[in-house]
Amino acid sequence: METIDVQKSAFLDARDLAACQSVFDELLKEIAVARNSEEAERIAAIVIELYRQGVRDASHLKVMVESARGLFGRSKPKATVSG
Repeated sequence: METIDVQKSAFLDARDLAACQSVFDELLKEIAVARNSEEAERIAAIVIELYRQGVRDASHLKVMVESARGLFGRSKPKATVSG
């Protein structure tokens, strides 16, 4: 049986938190979500969880959070074809 050291990934240092904060701030600004909203809390939880799972690149983290929350294309209206 393989054991997993949960202590290794349980704590984030100041650099980790700064990286997560940056992605969180960008996402909130892009989708115009209030910092004190439930949606912001969900986004923060997803950012932290993905970071703990090893997603460290800011652009990858942002894309994965957007995907997890279904945010692709929300800020851009879809084009419609009439006819």
